[in-house]
Amino acid sequence: MSSAGASTHALDAPLAARRERTRGRTLPRPRPELAGLMALAALLNLWALSRNGWANEYYSAAVRSMSTSWHNFLYASFDAGGVMTVDKPPLALWVQALSVRIFGFHSLSILVPQALMGVASVALVYDLTRRHWGRTAGFAAGLVLALTPISVAISRHNNPDALLVLCCVFALWCLGRALEDGRTRWLVLAGVSVGLGFETKMAVALMVVPGIAAAWLWIAPRGRIAALRQLLAGGAALVVVGGAWPLLVALTPAADRPWVSGTSDNSIWSLIFGYNGIARLEGQSGGPSGNGFGGGTGPFGGEVGPLRLLNASLGGQAGWLLGFALVAGIGGLVATRLRRADKRSGWLIAVGGAFLTTAVAFSFAQGIFHPYYVSLLAPFGAALVGAGVGLVLAGGRLARVIGPLAVLGGVVTELAVLGVSPDGLAWLTPLLLLGGALTAVALATKRSVRVRRAALAAALGLLLVAPGVWAVQTLGHAASGTFPAGGSASAGFGGGGPGGGVGPGGGFTGGGPGSGGPGGGRQGVRPGTGNPVVMPNAPAGAQARILGPPPAGAGQPGTVGGPGGGGGLGVGGGPGGGGGPGGRGPFGGNERQVTQALSYIRTHGGGTLGVSSQQGASSSILTSDAHVAGIGGFSGRESEVSVAWLAGAVRDGRIRWVLTEGSSGGGLPNDSRVGSRTAMAAVAKVCTRVSTSKALYDCQGKSAALAALT
Repeated sequence: MSSAGASTHALDAPLAARRERTRGRTLPRPRPELAGLMALAALLNLWALSRNGWANEYYSAAVRSMSTSWHNFLYASFDAGGVMTVDKPPLALWVQALSVRIFGFHSLSILVPQALMGVASVALVYDLTRRHWGRTAGFAAGLVLALTPISVAISRHNNPDALLVLCCVFALWCLGRALEDGRTRWLVLAGVSVGLGFETKMAVALMVVPGIAAAWLWIAPRGRIAALRQLLAGGAALVVVGGAWPLLVALTPAADRPWVSGTSDNSIWSLIFGYNGIARLEGQSGGPSGNGFGGGTGPFGGEVGPLRLLNASLGGQAGWLLGFALVAGIGGLVATRLRRADKRSGWLIAVGGAFLTTAVAFSFAQGIFHPYYVSLLAPFGAALVGAGVGLVLAGGRLARVIGPLAVLGGVVTELAVLGVSPDGLAWLTPLLLLGGALTAVALATKRSVRVRRAALAAALGLLLVAPGVWAVQTLGHAASGTFPAGGSASAGFGGGGPGGGVGPGGGFTGGGPGSGGPGGGRQGVRPGTGNPVVMPNAPAGAQARILGPPPAGAGQPGTVGGPGGGGGLGVGGGPGGGGGPGGRGPFGGNERQVTQALSYIRTHGGGTLGVSSQQGASSSILTSDAHVAGIGGFSGRESEVSVAWLAGAVRDGRIRWVLTEGSSGGGLPNDSRVGSRTAMAAVAKVCTRVSTSKALYDCQGKSAALAALT
């Protein structure tokens, strides 16, 4: 190398080093509060996670079946034979099935991805709020979400809601980024995210769309015409992504894919617009509606109305700080005056719109409504709480009004929840009253920034005691079964619905004698645990009214049960009673008979066994990878398969054996859905009954006879 070249190289070296140092200074610095939030969320979501076992056995069984073949994977088949789908789209189950393929089939392969989704949602809520309201506000929002009991419970469970929450929060985060730079790509990404949410749990993912659309059209960084074009691009992305799997199912010939569970016509569009769509708001078509439970009381979510989110079923799950969030949202609108130049206006319209849309829909939904659904409301409320913190810390005259009102709003809703909570936190009531009053006065009268920060921190700390206790209590027991819930073992259903768990074969199990009168037992077990749940606000006879008369073979109302029996639902019984071996609970199924049938089938040629309830088939799939197809849907009532379809399945060898016991359904009032009864009646008419069983039939060679009945 020449001396000139060496000299040039020597001059370039310091310059390159300076550029590298400058580039390093432009990288985002680690944020310790974010690291702390993620560590807290990871601890709550992962601690003793294995105790939850298979969580919801219905989905775990489907994951096992989906992991056995790519055909089952693609079409979300519940059973290994590819006979019936699950009643939800496949995205969340795809994640779990891929994890099982990589790490093997055990509970942590299914549950750990769910826990990590919960951690990611906390991080996104932090950043979503931080970008417009500051780091302290972002920390408050993330902390509220991390300590929301149902957020912890659903992150420790395999229901699809953890991924649904993540997709919806990411869509709002993308909208927040779009408000900063006006780029179309963020709207497209928001549409993709909502589309993924749709592929996770269908129409409920659309709750965030009205707020996003209204915010973008209002702010319109590049003008209204450009904003409309950008929204159309985002909407197109939503339709393409969200419609990809439904279109695949619709275009696949029915003979080449499983029956779409939850439908009577084998149509994916019926599942989208019916069972998982409008019917969730207006009441299941032909099935249980909100009014079917007396005065608009649903089977699990409690009485329909404006205060539903604070009742015994839902309040303890996500209702603690709703008052704070509501005041903060209104205060933000006053502070920004919805000025288009203030990007916080768009943020408030989007996040507040998602909060309001979800809260109203959940408050007045007449169909089947489970308490864990409010996990979708939790991140929107948490973000609004963070925005309120940011407003108060900004100071000024308005902050001295918003701060006290937000604290008092939080105290009011927290006291409302504590008033119907069975968890013995009554000692917190005087502290809330005194501490709320003192911090509200300090926020209203003190001008010192330091005093205002201390008062706000004290108020939030006090308001987070109860949800924090419930969040930690969630780790102390198995959050398994169909209905995850945060809090202690006695918090499940909270008096707004059945206190029983899902027992063998899918029936509800009881936990001991009912404490009410005949038909009015008030104590059962928390879903999937065996721990007692007390429902102090349930009047005598409430459980019998919720579930209707006991199915045939059930014990007498309010009696002490044997295996699987109990008075928790007012339908307990001895051996063979409701929910126990030999009986049918409200979710159908009979594990003992399924086990006996499978034993016979293994020694007589094998083949797939058709039963009524998918829930009743779950245990056999999980424990022995048995080929069992629940042709009546989840409980045996949702899927009205046609006799012609069954004849085709028998002809193609997809089903050979059918167990007709449990096909009558029953359990819930106003539930007139036929389910598998028509198909089961046809089986009993033309197939060959096994001599050792009154309910097991061999349909081999009977496809023509079945088809002749159509």
